[in-house]
Amino acid sequence: MFKKEFVDVISQTGMVPVKDLRPLVSNKNESEITELKLLEFEFFDDVKFAKVVAEKYNLTFIDLANAKMSDSILSLIKKSDAIKYRVIPIQKTAKAVTIAVYDPSIAKMKPELQTLFQHNVELILTNIGSWAKIFARLTDSIDDILETVREIRTEATEEQHDVKNEEIGEDVIRLVNRILAEAFIKKASDIHIEPYEHTFRIRFRVDGSLQEVMKPNKKLMLPIVSRLKILSSMDISEKRKPQDGRIKLEVGGKAIDYRVSSLPCLFGEKVCLRLLDKSNLQLDMTKLGFEKKQIAIFQEGIHQPFGMCLVTGPTGSGKTTTLYSALGELNTIDVNVCTAEDPCEYNLEGINQVNVKKEVGLTFASALKAFLRQDPDIIMVGEIREFETGEIAVEAALTGHMVLSTLHTNDAPSTVTRLLNMGIEPFLVTGALNVVVAQRLCRKICEGCKAEHPTPLEDLVACGIAESSAMKMKTFKGKGCGICSGTGYKGRVAIYEVLAISPAIKEIILKHGTSDDIKKQAIKEGMKTLRMSALTKVAQGMTTLDEAVSNSGSDKFA
Repeated sequence: MFKKEFVDVISQTGMVPVKDLRPLVSNKNESEITELKLLEFEFFDDVKFAKVVAEKYNLTFIDLANAKMSDSILSLIKKSDAIKYRVIPIQKTAKAVTIAVYDPSIAKMKPELQTLFQHNVELILTNIGSWAKIFARLTDSIDDILETVREIRTEATEEQHDVKNEEIGEDVIRLVNRILAEAFIKKASDIHIEPYEHTFRIRFRVDGSLQEVMKPNKKLMLPIVSRLKILSSMDISEKRKPQDGRIKLEVGGKAIDYRVSSLPCLFGEKVCLRLLDKSNLQLDMTKLGFEKKQIAIFQEGIHQPFGMCLVTGPTGSGKTTTLYSALGELNTIDVNVCTAEDPCEYNLEGINQVNVKKEVGLTFASALKAFLRQDPDIIMVGEIREFETGEIAVEAALTGHMVLSTLHTNDAPSTVTRLLNMGIEPFLVTGALNVVVAQRLCRKICEGCKAEHPTPLEDLVACGIAESSAMKMKTFKGKGCGICSGTGYKGRVAIYEVLAISPAIKEIILKHGTSDDIKKQAIKEGMKTLRMSALTKVAQGMTTLDEAVSNSGSDKFA
């Protein structure tokens, strides 16, 4: 919500026309700082504005754009209070807490702020852009988030849930909510709840690595597992065989899906939950990590009137995100898009998505056959695992359809030989295939504790970097801070290997050439291997050499 007092401040400077302020003032969302939208106005110079305001209200102006605040200082305020009062602490001494504001009218709230911080406060004025940059580092507290957790139920399960929950107890319900909410805050991709003979632990997978977050009392194991089974509509009495379910929660105002799997183990049931947050789904292909040449080749491949585009890599390498971003670009009003997935992770508007169900005979192959009778333009198959699915997919690609799919191979060239080994004829592969993308995910260096970390020249050269380039190259590492939980990494970036099926490569395929033959020719034609792409990210200061090497495999032809 836009503070009315700030409207008066802006009006007095005359730097923003009143007509432009009206839509901002009408925004009544109390959890949003609408004033930050001023930065979207091309004519608005926030530094100039702040200097004018500072002079007018006799306040000290400091541009905090490059200031580094410690996590301990930022932890003095909850995000909800920063939104409520429009203040952020930037320094603390024995005398006072210094708080940054962009709105001078906040000075009237000094007594209230002193109560909030339990300390004397001093105000400094900064520009809105600097304030927003520091605000972005604040995270929702677990207590704030817990207040927002709400189960999304259907009427059919409402009564059933209530009856079962009476047997669980409020303490366990709150603990499970805390686990689910904390995973959301930490941007975990998976939650592992693991029983052992004498202990019971909970781990989160964050940026690809598992971290232990909790070791509850062993007595809580059964109630926690039962609560999760109730939430995911599983049979709580069945403990002898694996089960699958789904939980829908509203957390922090966002609808989050948790895909749940239970597995009977020696000392109880292990439960694994995969978090599916649609707001984190990146559908803008230009922001995935492709380099300019790579994205141009991939886009050319998917925008052909027909053919096959394959994305390959191990589980958890971001293949689904890449395919969804391609679908997002191709999904226009004039095309019919059908997908077969196992399971459908995200619901995409305007796309006909099918969940494969082997138990009723709905496989990738049978779904593909049905699609071909549905007048499709674009087809996505979750994975080509065997000859039948591969054969139908190739046939569809050759008969005027754009087919997108994935395979599990180590690199782009070996994807071609994998199709041949399935039994698909070389002339069909060359006729159908447009482009192959191999990918991995590397952890990004945490921006909160990133620092230059020189690497010995011989280590850089050993990884495949030319000595002349290695001598000029700066490498970085994260020292570990509160933002990254001491790991030195925060977030991930994709590295890609994009193989265009050129005439020369088609010739190699038709002559039954090996994946090594295809790779050599592709590098001659300018293809960047996974290792080359990873080292580029190192040179750009996005990831570490260790991450690049461990996630890009060997590169004997580079």
